[in-house]
Amino acid sequence: MTGNSILSPFNAVKYLFVKPKTIRYPFEPKEPAQRYRGFHVNDWEKCTGCGNCADICPNQAIQMIKMPELESKSGQKNERPRLDYGRCCFCGLCVDICPPGSLKLTRDYFHIHFDPKTFVFIPKDQKTEPGKYMSAEDYSVLKASLSHRKKDYEGFVSDLKFALFEPDRVTMPMIDPDVRKLSFIEQVVGYNPEEAKKEASRCLECRLCEEACPAHLKISDYIQAIYEDKPEESLKKIYEDNPIPSICGRVCMAYCEQACSLSIRGEALSVRWLKRYAADTIKDFITALELKPGTSTGKKIAVIGAGPGGLSVAYFLRLKGHEVNVYDALPGGGGTMRTGPPVYRLPLESIDKDVNYIRSLGVEFIFNTRIGKDVFFEDLLKEYDAVFLGTGNTKSRSTKVKNYEKCELAFDFLSDNKIGKQRKVGKEIIVIGGGNVALDVAREALRLQNIQYPGENIAVKTVSLEDWHEMPATKEEIEEAKEEKIQFNPAWGPKEVVLDNDGNVKGLLCKKVKSVFDKEGRFAPTFYEENEMFLEGDMIIEAVGQAPDFSFIPENLFEKLEFTERKKVKVDEKGMTSIRKVFAGGDIVNVNLDAVTAIADAKVASVGIDAFLSGK
Repeated sequence: MTGNSILSPFNAVKYLFVKPKTIRYPFEPKEPAQRYRGFHVNDWEKCTGCGNCADICPNQAIQMIKMPELESKSGQKNERPRLDYGRCCFCGLCVDICPPGSLKLTRDYFHIHFDPKTFVFIPKDQKTEPGKYMSAEDYSVLKASLSHRKKDYEGFVSDLKFALFEPDRVTMPMIDPDVRKLSFIEQVVGYNPEEAKKEASRCLECRLCEEACPAHLKISDYIQAIYEDKPEESLKKIYEDNPIPSICGRVCMAYCEQACSLSIRGEALSVRWLKRYAADTIKDFITALELKPGTSTGKKIAVIGAGPGGLSVAYFLRLKGHEVNVYDALPGGGGTMRTGPPVYRLPLESIDKDVNYIRSLGVEFIFNTRIGKDVFFEDLLKEYDAVFLGTGNTKSRSTKVKNYEKCELAFDFLSDNKIGKQRKVGKEIIVIGGGNVALDVAREALRLQNIQYPGENIAVKTVSLEDWHEMPATKEEIEEAKEEKIQFNPAWGPKEVVLDNDGNVKGLLCKKVKSVFDKEGRFAPTFYEENEMFLEGDMIIEAVGQAPDFSFIPENLFEKLEFTERKKVKVDEKGMTSIRKVFAGGDIVNVNLDAVTAIADAKVASVGIDAFLSGK
């Protein structure tokens, strides 16, 4: 028989008088492993309050708490995670999913306290010292014995190689720069179903994007539908807040992407391209959406301008049961979207797809009709129960430098090439301006050069008051222009359009910019007058801003129209101007000058008009 003897327990007697070897935690130091998972810390300056840590926690040990001392802003909530160490298992999933990498697990694991409430706290510091979570009394005891240890107790941190989110977006297929600049083919190819689903899978559903979007689209919902391969459901969700997805899916300013939590350490979700995918995938909007106008109210609204604001307010009002007539001087809808963005960015068929669906709901469009000439504004006030102004900025500004009369104007140039008679261009073109419109002009001029002068020496140069870091054009537009070999001359301002002996354009004399804005941030450019540069060119196009045209409003009514300090039409919280029953939105009201802000204004105005017509 094997086994221990019945006398074995007495063997312990030999240890009776031996001093025990006890490790006295925490009063004797012991260095933890490099990636030990101790207490949480959170860098509040990096944290966006997105809540992904709370969403992923398997033990519900994290709760997002509103912090009164913080202010919510685009891309950041005033919330921070609170940890409950009665639940936490220190798995580190919260660290792996943290988009900004603000949440970490330190190597500090000592906490001595008899109050269980101290185990629930809101971590704040990016780094901690030994005993940070101890009572003051216990910490003082430990301080001397642990003074030799490093103060940087960073242990388990987020590593993008192993993060629980994909930092890189699915590359959007695009036409090669050397090919696309030879014609007006749409340069963005678009996602296929597999690419769209993969990109949609990157969404963390933190909804920071929805707060940043001026129209507050339900972005997470429509992206989730794309991930589930339900483009029709996605389009329905988009149409709850945005009736022009084909347009916005191509030229939206994408404030949502700027706020995307993925953009902090990776690339933002391609929200705009996913919206385009849903709009392009569904060929028949009427069948897919199944929207019907509301019960007729017997009220009539005139909308002046068929741009994004006008189209949107017509859509929202029609769904409420009102009769809506949209007037526009152009032969089709879209407003400046129809005349401005070149077809390689925004094809006419994409605009018409949105316009035709709004028409299918019963909105009547009266095109080729100029208010103030073909139809009088005062007659609209008599005939309709309300009027919405969505005329936008339709006039190009000029530098007014010497011989500026020899320059072309941006809006006229873009409009003629898109819906009119294509312009004859020079071989060496100078574009004045640093915004998106200026780059649209430059890139369109380059395409016309390649068509009109194949194989010849050509050049397109831009001149802008703003330096690279101040340039108002989007980063995307600048990079695409660089790819097409557009030449940039930032921080130079026009001084004189130089003419030859026959009165033809010879070039542009420029002066170096000292500053663009004054100390209060107002536009007030200053120059180094003695520092000049001459650019050769046989054609100059000015793209230095746009202005509204209110000539259709009679003087007696225009005098009643109030404006803000920024020279924008003043409206109340319901979108009504100082003229009774006249509402407004879009570029004439806002400084953003983009389609999605016009949609947001339209949503406000549609509610305001509906309330006004019902006497509320």
